[in-house]
Amino acid sequence: MEKRDFISIVKQDLNDTADMKVHKLPHFNKEIMLAYLKSVCEEERIIKEIINHLVKCDSEREFKDYLLSLPHCHQINQVGEFAALLLDGNVIIYTDPDIFVLPVNKKLNVQLNTATVEMSVQGPQNAFTEDLDTNLLILRKRYPTSNLTFEMSKIGTISKTKLAIIYDAQFVDTEVLEEIRKKLTSINVDIIQAVGQLQIYLNRKKKTLFPTMMISERPDRCVLNLAQGKIVLILDGTPFTLSAPALFFDFISAMDDMYHSYWVTRILVFLRYTGLFITVTLPGFYIAVTSYNPEILRSQLALTIAGSRTAVPYPSFIEVILMLIAVEMLIEASIRLPKAIGPTATTVGGLILGQAVQQAQLVSSIMIIITAFVAISNFVIPINAMSFAMRMVRYPLIIGATFFGLIGLIITLMVFLCYLVNLRSFGKPYLALYWGTAPRIEHLQEQRKEERT
Repeated sequence: MEKRDFISIVKQDLNDTADMKVHKLPHFNKEIMLAYLKSVCEEERIIKEIINHLVKCDSEREFKDYLLSLPHCHQINQVGEFAALLLDGNVIIYTDPDIFVLPVNKKLNVQLNTATVEMSVQGPQNAFTEDLDTNLLILRKRYPTSNLTFEMSKIGTISKTKLAIIYDAQFVDTEVLEEIRKKLTSINVDIIQAVGQLQIYLNRKKKTLFPTMMISERPDRCVLNLAQGKIVLILDGTPFTLSAPALFFDFISAMDDMYHSYWVTRILVFLRYTGLFITVTLPGFYIAVTSYNPEILRSQLALTIAGSRTAVPYPSFIEVILMLIAVEMLIEASIRLPKAIGPTATTVGGLILGQAVQQAQLVSSIMIIITAFVAISNFVIPINAMSFAMRMVRYPLIIGATFFGLIGLIITLMVFLCYLVNLRSFGKPYLALYWGTAPRIEHLQEQRKEERT
């Protein structure tokens, strides 16, 4: 095999991924070439065990005898093994016409983070780190296929932050990939330090309410996105990744849905959508039935609500706005306060505030229950970006219910539904149930069924 054939075969097998390195070492009146994946190999071992000894050897025969004397080094003859060997953390040494393989796997010396934002009960507990090379190694370990491709670049005229574009060459949508490349090249900012900042510049509509790209800290979710043909962006210096395109239903699904049984998963998904509907519509529904449409409730319940509001001195929409703003402040305080005092301060503050405003008859006891129900329902949404968006959706619904009652609430809901139908994530319909080619998991399952039949 000629050296040109060797280089072309290696690059073709791995789709010319950015973390693949091919070094040409002129020695013994020929070129000795080393091929390896930087993300999974220790370059210090390559220098120590190969290059340093190559300089000391006086002949090609002596160097080959040295390689064969290494405990785990062996000679190969089959060309088709290159991709699998490189993915396993081996360095391939080409000395025309012989080819040697030496394992130089990189170890995870960086302490892995534990997932704290997107929790899982039965799934993996590790999260990405702030080191880009470690994150690439994590993905290589969890997604060991030759189709996994890395493209490296830098973004930010001052920060020059390293950015990795990762995708499965077999399943990726090339149109989405080209669009992301064009948008990345068109970004001209001084400093980019987080994927949330990058998401703002990649969005076609700068003022969109709903997230069209998914931010996640979980490697298992990124692997699932790659298998579905999506593109993952990783920035150096942040433990979060950015996946695109992202659909509405992606933000309501949790990774535990893959680890539970069928009926448990379906019930949990139903609870999430129920909580989503409650947290968005319940405040506006309360205003509508107390101020405009009490006839849709049973008479006993309508009288109970009216009795609890007899001493409240202002209309129901002011009552709702007052309590929702208090809850929003408590949530923001729990996020910004130090971990040592945050949960205690917000819990005690919430209890004292709720009891005080009810005893002062500034709000009704029914409103305290509704506020707690709305807050709890919002927390069942697995992805924070969608949870924040739904918190904002409540207020237009409250305004519609304040002016037009139940009809205003329904019309506002229809407006938001039309907005979601028109929304696109890199050209893909936001409310689509699924897009693109089948995931690798389903593809393998279909192959197994065909083999059995």
